[in-house]
Parts: sequence; structure tokens; C-alpha cells
Amino acid sequence: MKSLMFHCLALVLVLSSTAFGQVALESFPQLNAQRDWPWWRGASRDGQAVSQQTPTEFSEQKNLDWSQPIPGRGHGSPVVVGDRVFLLTADEENQIHYALACDRNTGKLLWQVEVNRSGFPAKNHVKNTEASPTIACDGERVFMALYHHDAIWVTALSLDGQEIWKKELGRYSPRLYQYGYAASPVLYGDTVIMAYEYDGPSAMVALRRDTGQEVWRLPRTNTITFSSPGLSSHQGKDYLTISGANKVIAYDPVNGQQLWQTTATTLATCGTTIQHQGLVFASGGFPGSETVAMDVATGEVAWRNRVKAYEQSLLAVDGYLYSYADGGVLYCWEAKTGKEIWKKRLIDRISASGVRVDDKIYWACEDGTMFVFRARPDQYEELGRNKIGDEAFASPAICGGQIFLRVAKHEAERRQEYLLRFSQH
Repeated sequence: MKSLMFHCLALVLVLSSTAFGQVALESFPQLNAQRDWPWWRGASRDGQAVSQQTPTEFSEQKNLDWSQPIPGRGHGSPVVVGDRVFLLTADEENQIHYALACDRNTGKLLWQVEVNRSGFPAKNHVKNTEASPTIACDGERVFMALYHHDAIWVTALSLDGQEIWKKELGRYSPRLYQYGYAASPVLYGDTVIMAYEYDGPSAMVALRRDTGQEVWRLPRTNTITFSSPGLSSHQGKDYLTISGANKVIAYDPVNGQQLWQTTATTLATCGTTIQHQGLVFASGGFPGSETVAMDVATGEVAWRNRVKAYEQSLLAVDGYLYSYADGGVLYCWEAKTGKEIWKKRLIDRISASGVRVDDKIYWACEDGTMFVFRARPDQYEELGRNKIGDEAFASPAICGGQIFLRVAKHEAERRQEYLLRFSQH
């Protein structure tokens, strides 16, 4: 009886948790939250997948639909809209950025478009790539941000790969920390919002999705950080929140007006903020370590601890916060209070962010192992431990009962990336 009640409650909460995903798609009539994974962290923007049947065990021999070799190198996650899967990749040797599209049903490469040639930075962090941002798709266009020629450039392509517009967002030429770039576009209303932050003039900028015309621009701290902005809604108001430079700041995504700022986290962060039950959560980074919860309306700190998830983002489910933290420890905290419920040591080295499907959480490690565990507050319950490659830095896309993964394999001393699709067979 207790087990039945647990699963019934989980189903109710899953259905209610998709509500924001539907609100987020109001300006995008071509998108469907059940079918599509249109941008970083999915339609809900916080790693929540719509209820669907997905396998807990998968490999090259089990539940694999197809495997498509991907040229170049990148850590950007796959984006799925309609019958296409979009990715960014980089030929680092020849200094070429590509956007590509694969057929959702077969994996076949449909097109590969050169977005930029030359101008790559002289240095990058060993764990970063020249194609780490994730594409965003509004159902009509795909948007991407790339670092080249000492600037951040935003490009909009049609679904068939034709360039619609390209715009230089601003100069970007780090000197203190030459670690590359990683932030992904955020689509809101009729705009695409981007942040770029380094030890020089930095900003967050909103551009029109159809033309690339600038709508608003606000200055950001002149300190390098890598987080993508987080977008959420609470009690009828939308919030754009971002961590970094020892602060978490909330803005109005309509006009860029600052709503509040709180001293929190640390200097450099990579993860994206999330909002759950009226609280905003952030974590990071370098050189300090902190996870913090703040009131989404005021920025008032509810709780904080000394655990950090530097590159990976947090995941909140049904009143509990999950962090696969640096050091390889998975934590479950009570979201409202920060009380530690349980922790479990898993594999060290984590860069990808987790995805929740019903009462399951999928989380990949850098060594190519993907854990599947139950989203339950009473204990850690492992459902699957799947070896999907030799490297897994990108976060999964899960939609329509299908799991899309970008991995790398080492084949005869050669590194080769693959796009994989799994489903329940």
C-alpha cells in the first residue's frame, strides 16, 4: 500500500511539474513539451521531462535505436524538435564551427553547415570545447552562440540550415582565465537572450528572434564566469536569474531590469540556476564552494551549505533538491530547509546535468557511465548503471519516450563522437 501511494503521489506531482513547461512554450506554438527538447535543460528549462516510458538499462546491445558518428568535438547537448536533432560541433584542427541536423528516426545526417571559419582562441580549458553551448530552437529557427575572432557571435539558421542572421554580441577576449566560453541561448517571448562574461566589458543582451535586432542590453560584472541564465515563472511573474562573480542576480526578462541581487556562490560558476516551490537554487564553483537557496521574489537566503556542483546544474523534484556534486557524491536535500536527507558516493568527475523522467533521474558521468536512480527522498535506489561510451560531458535530451545522448569513444587511439538514441524495446 505504501509503495502504491508513493507512485500515485509521484504521478500527480509529475503532471503538475510540467505546468511551467507548458507556460514556457506559450510563445512557441510549433513546439510540444511531450515531443520536443528544444533548448538547454528541456522545455521546462530545469531538466524535467514530460511523463513518458523510458528504459533504465541501455547499451550498444540493449535498447539502442541508432548510433550516428558526429564529426569534430563539442560538449553542447542535443536539441530535439519535430523529426530533427540539432547539435553544435567544432573541427578544432581546421578551426571550423559547424551546426548539424540529424534525422530523429534514423540518425542520418541531414545537413552540416559551416557557421564560422578561423579565429579560434589560442587557449581553452582542457575540459571545455569550442562547441560547448547548446543550440536553442523555437520551431522555426535554430540559435547558437560561439566564441571566435575575439568576440561572441549569435547566429540564427532555418530548420534546413540556411543562415537568417548573424550578429556580433560583443568583444570577448579573456586574459586572466583563458578557459573558453560555454553559455547557451535562452528563448523568451520574441527574444533570444545571451550572457557573456570575462575580464573585460561584459553584458547580457536580448535580441529579436526574427531579425537579430537588439532589444535590451545590461552590463554584467567584468569577471569570467560560464553560467547560462535560468528562466522561471512564479506567481505570474517571470524571472531571469544567473550566478557568478560572488552573486546571484534576478532580472526581468522583458526589459533586463534588475529585480534583486544576493551575495552568494563564488567567483566563477558554470551551472544554471533553477527555481522550485518559490526558491531559486544555485551552486559553484571556483575558488569557493557553496550551494544556496534564495526566495525567488526577494533574493533572501533561505539556506546555504559548503557543497559545490561546479559545471553541472542542480535538479529539484517534489520538494527535494538533488546535487551530483564535485567529488562524486550525490546529495538529496530537503529543498525548503537544506536538510541533508541522504548522500551516496558514486563515480567522481561529473560535468553533465541530470534529467528527471517521472520518478526516475538520469545522470551521466565524464567516464561514459550513466546512472539511473529513483527520485525518492527516503533512500538511494539505483535502477541502472549503463556504460554508454568513454566520455559523456553533454547532458541528455529525453522526449517522446526517447533518450538522446552525445558521447565519445576512443577507437584505436582516435577519439570519435556519436549521437545515440535509446528507447524501450
